[in-house]
Amino acid sequence: MATGQIFSKTTQALFYNYKQLPIQRMLDFDFLCGRETPSVAGIINPGSDGFQKLFFGQEEIAIPVHPTIEAACNAHPTADVFINFASFRSAAASSMAALKQPTIRVVAIIAEGVPESDTKQLISYAKANNKVIIGPATVGGIQAGAFKIGDTAGTIDNIIQCKLYRPGSVGFVSKSGGMSNEMYNTIARVTDGIAIGGDVFPGSTLSDHILRFNNIPQVKMMVVLGELGGRDEYSLVEALKQGKVQKPVVAWVSGTCARLFKSEVQFGHAGAKSGGELESAQAKNQALRDAGAVVPTSYEALEGAIKDTFEKLVEDGKISPVTEITPPPIPEDLKTAIKSGKVRAPTHIISTISDDRGEEPCYAGVPMSTIIEQGFGVGDVISLLWFKRSLPRYCTQFIEMCIMLCADHGPCVSGAHNSIVTARAGKDLVSSLGLTPYEFVEGMKKKGIRVPGIGHRIKSRDNRDKRVQLLQKYAHTHFPSVKYMEYAVQVETYTLSKANNLVLNVDGAIGSLFLDLLSGSGMFSKQEIDEIVEIGYLNGLFVLARSIGLIGHTFDQKRLKQPLYRHPWEDVLYTK
Repeated sequence: MATGQIFSKTTQALFYNYKQLPIQRMLDFDFLCGRETPSVAGIINPGSDGFQKLFFGQEEIAIPVHPTIEAACNAHPTADVFINFASFRSAAASSMAALKQPTIRVVAIIAEGVPESDTKQLISYAKANNKVIIGPATVGGIQAGAFKIGDTAGTIDNIIQCKLYRPGSVGFVSKSGGMSNEMYNTIARVTDGIAIGGDVFPGSTLSDHILRFNNIPQVKMMVVLGELGGRDEYSLVEALKQGKVQKPVVAWVSGTCARLFKSEVQFGHAGAKSGGELESAQAKNQALRDAGAVVPTSYEALEGAIKDTFEKLVEDGKISPVTEITPPPIPEDLKTAIKSGKVRAPTHIISTISDDRGEEPCYAGVPMSTIIEQGFGVGDVISLLWFKRSLPRYCTQFIEMCIMLCADHGPCVSGAHNSIVTARAGKDLVSSLGLTPYEFVEGMKKKGIRVPGIGHRIKSRDNRDKRVQLLQKYAHTHFPSVKYMEYAVQVETYTLSKANNLVLNVDGAIGSLFLDLLSGSGMFSKQEIDEIVEIGYLNGLFVLARSIGLIGHTFDQKRLKQPLYRHPWEDVLYTK
């Protein structure tokens, strides 16, 4: 790589805190650029290991998942970029751990809200050890045609429109990450496109980036987008005055409209407010102009200034025309294609007894809320799942009578000795009541253990599980105490601050209310409750309930006369 260049077409990264969409966007960008290997070598998901399936063009690949930063660095010694998608609470600690790894050269921190003292520590350590920090509070960065961080440059359509799949001649840096996409588009319209681009981040200045771009042969001109407030732009003014920059710089400092307001105005960023005349957009623009930068009279004229500067470089023979290439099309995901009506795909299984696709599950067409609100019993549920109809009450009572009479045949019959009650569900929740929800969740995280009863693949903060709501409503109406349920809700409140899908699920609701049932009834001592949980009564409840549905599905397939099932090979990822 050239001096000043951070990334290349062979750069590989470790991605901390699994996020499917930004990783897939990185891989799609790799494919557009014609990279031979994916830019994401491994994923670090604390407490988890295994593989995550993602796409590299048409091919589905398995990316290794590691439980710790150390394990990932040892497994992928050539991956020298660490992309940190941790929350602001844990971003500093995980970033420092990454910086201390000898294989890591660059750490990108996406989170906003990282404490300033932590940020200063990270920057100080990075400078002392000749490493690079990008962020915190950054959208990332991009080396056109080579490598990009996370969600930088947005969607694939935007990347193609901005010609970021192949290198251009312009180095771009912005004080506003949010304005980057707009500027990528502007630059692509009037030049041969971006060579490298990104936003300024804590610990770096505009002049740092411009001086770095100045040393990259591919970069022939630079574009800078500043903002009112602070004095960062003056570092660039000094570099220009001292003759440290030999390539043309087109610059604009946004926020000139601030003078139209009678009182001080703060824009989107914490630093985007004028603290005096020197920090005004007008003063900065004039200083940059006086130092030799090309500064237009307005933001609207910025595109024209970029165009004129680029065309003069072409006329002077300093920029050779880029050979345009047609990037390969990114295959559309099957779900998206089906939803848009572009393709149709055969199903592999027929089911007539239950449906979990809507707002709430249905048994033989009867919504779960109806089953609960109308007081259906176990016999009624069996009649729906086994017979696909609501049998008369005397029939369902007979079914319930059979279950009660045959529930057990004593300890000496075959099968009794083989009854196994498995996982000790709820143990950690019982012992945790001395902790605050924050202490409980963070303690589980440090141990590398997922919080039981929290998280759902489909349900979220805005799409709650109707089953959980029904259980909570019943408990609030009938239970003398719901302290465990309330604790679980407090845990959910905290986990939702981390991710939108970390909701209390039906297992968690049943588990916490099962404890409320035992403790609130007044019929069990604390020792007895601990023993009941330890033995696995709760799992027995789940096994009993699920067996009704499993038997129903067995009857359903036989009734439908379905043939021997063989899973289609195209639905299997064969990997080493």
